[in-house]
Amino acid sequence: MAFNLRRLHAEDETLIAQAAQVLQAAFDGLTPSWRAWEDALSEVREVIDDADLLIAALDDEGQVLGWIGGLEQYDGHVYELHPLCVAPQAQGQGIGRALVLALEDEARRRGATTIFLGTDDETGHTNISGIDLYPQLAYYLENLQSTANHPFTFYAHLGYRVTGFIPDANGLGKHDILMAKRLA
Repeated sequence: MAFNLRRLHAEDETLIAQAAQVLQAAFDGLTPSWRAWEDALSEVREVIDDADLLIAALDDEGQVLGWIGGLEQYDGHVYELHPLCVAPQAQGQGIGRALVLALEDEARRRGATTIFLGTDDETGHTNISGIDLYPQLAYYLENLQSTANHPFTFYAHLGYRVTGFIPDANGLGKHDILMAKRLA
């Protein structure tokens, strides 16, 4: 599938609406965060307003296939990758990878040395789901595994490393997996 990457800006209303639709479709059934249209649209606008760093993948007809946001942290030394979403029908075709690499390039160009992200396990797709991490946190950091194609494996293939957890971030036993990558 052919696609082009392009930064979106506040005046790109049609593409912003498409990006919100992709966000809803990509995370459908995975998190309740963006089920409401207003919440999805607000998320896209927030990413643009906060860092002016939203990169979209567009097909040949100019339709949004996926997008990624980058939020500046620590005086620009670090960027948070938030979020990455690709329309379900376009997944597995290199769009997510291209978006992550484009975000890394732009963050590096802006002087960042690190990108970090959180990837939630609200749906039980890792071996830490439902477990109290506190008694053996180091053990679970060393032995994290995907049980159902969790996104942390995608990021690991791109060089991101698990740096920690936020235990119970989304309720008891529903943890956030923190990952980071040095850009230098």
